[in-house]
Amino acid sequence: MKTLLRYLIAAVWLVNGLYCKILGFVPRHETIVARILGDDYSHIITILIGISEVFMAIWVLSKFKSRWCSIFQMTLVAIMNIIEFFLAKDLLLWGSFNAVFALLFILLVYYYEFVLPENKTNNQFL
Repeated sequence: MKTLLRYLIAAVWLVNGLYCKILGFVPRHETIVARILGDDYSHIITILIGISEVFMAIWVLSKFKSRWCSIFQMTLVAIMNIIEFFLAKDLLLWGSFNAVFALLFILLVYYYEFVLPENKTNNQFL
């Protein structure tokens, strides 16, 4: 179960980073960045955010310092969604309800890291 959740969490970061931002298949993401940070560099900033999200997926899969990774994920998702809620709510896929999905993702990461027991083999890289 824990392995499946790790792959699911990593997939969320990978899809949002690679598909939505780097490859640009969801232009709304760049529009949100432009709204918050301005138009001048919104394209490159969106790509950099996407690259960071791909690295987050790799970090999740590596299980390296997994508690720090989980705390960082939960904090990052909370901050990003609070900023988007106040500055770009009209551009979000589900509007105000985006906060609900963000909270559910945060709870999933928390459940994965702090509630589920570790597998019997404590191999840090599998």
